Amino acid sequence: MVETRKTYGGTRLAEIRHGLGLSQTEFARRLDVSLSYMNQMERNNRPVSRDVVTRLGERFDVDVTVFAMDDGDRLAADLSEALADPVFRETAPSATERQLLARSAPRLAHAFLALHRAYRQGQERLARMDEALDRPTNTTWPWEEVRDFFHYCDNYLDAIDKAAETFSQNAGMTQPDRLPRAMAWLDQHHGVETVLDGAALRHYDPAARRLAISAEADPGSQGFQIAHQVALIAYDDLLEATLDFARFQTEEARQIAKIGLANYFAGAALLPYTVFAASARELRHDVEALAHRFGVSLEQVGHRLSTLQRPENKGIPFFFARVDQAGTITKRHSATRLQFARFGGACPLWNVHQAFEQPGRILRQLAETPDGIRYICLARDITRSARKFQSKPTRYAIALGCEVTYAAQLVYADNMDLSAPFEPIGVSCRICEREECHQRSVPPVERRLMLDPNQRSELPYRLG
Repeated sequence: MVETRKTYGGTRLAEIRHGLGLSQTEFARRLDVSLSYMNQMERNNRPVSRDVVTRLGERFDVDVTVFAMDDGDRLAADLSEALADPVFRETAPSATERQLLARSAPRLAHAFLALHRAYRQGQERLARMDEALDRPTNTTWPWEEVRDFFHYCDNYLDAIDKAAETFSQNAGMTQPDRLPRAMAWLDQHHGVETVLDGAALRHYDPAARRLAISAEADPGSQGFQIAHQVALIAYDDLLEATLDFARFQTEEARQIAKIGLANYFAGAALLPYTVFAASARELRHDVEALAHRFGVSLEQVGHRLSTLQRPENKGIPFFFARVDQAGTITKRHSATRLQFARFGGACPLWNVHQAFEQPGRILRQLAETPDGIRYICLARDITRSARKFQSKPTRYAIALGCEVTYAAQLVYADNMDLSAPFEPIGVSCRICEREECHQRSVPPVERRLMLDPNQRSELPYRLG
């Protein structure tokens, strides 16, 4: 029997009450609960019951999806991974305690994660793993800090997303002739000449006010690069304000994040939220059909699907990842409860690794993580053609997935037997609890090894 997941959403509940201008007594009365129970829910001493969530939706027209996956879940997942470190073997708190810390004291949880990162980097320096990079151990890696920023924003940035949608409408970015339209918009509004020329994919000369886009790139990439430069030229104040809000520790992290924000703007401009979300529902999230309709790549579609978390028009919570041929995750975003490992590679049982063996096909997989959550996972290989004879093509695989509860909304779930066994996958071997995995590369760090030189099974050890 699967245990019902308890939802502690006291902060969200209090925010809703204050937004409605109600006292705690009146709020409790209208939700048919006692004042003491309401007080306990808001203080996170009691979970928000399913009945209360239902009444919130019925009586106050509240978006109850805010009581699903939230910052507390992601923070608790990060805490679980950090606490798998052997240093906590004798003192690791329980899952309930981790959830309580993530929801009741999130700033303390973030401080603990920062402290653990500093400790880990110190250990790596002693092992001469980061001495060659000459990085200080008292700071977060810039790209890791940027990734965390997008992670805790649910990979959705409302102000930038809506600004990109407005630009897209004004410039006609969803029209078949979007390239000349975007060029004309830049010229008319900012006096920037755009040409399809040059060796670089994108090069902007501020002094000459000239933007050169590679003529050899595909139309989707050309449109993306123009929109990226539009973000830097026309919406720089918005990007800088977002960066000020994030308060990155280093200038390097800030610059990495600015590129990420401009990329976010570009993706949202090519695939404007309202139009794209409606098309995704209409086409039942067929990524190939969406790519054809909007004239973009499969990767752009997959990435955009993972960002459809606008509060008033939420899409399916998807995870999205890109993996190279060595199994390294080079891009990762998740609006689901599935959180990718911070360190190391992905689970070898995940179907994304098989995509390279079956090029040109979208692979489907029913997978279950150790927490009992079941997913529909999609994977496909992608090859970026070489631009010149002496250039080499780039190969990688993309992965997209969501919880199986959304199966009816996916064309990929058609003809799948959802009662069939689900493939057991994990986040990474170092924190996976499964004992009978034939693909395990390293033992879990929090488990003791039991070694017997006179006995050998699938693995050369047993887990204590």
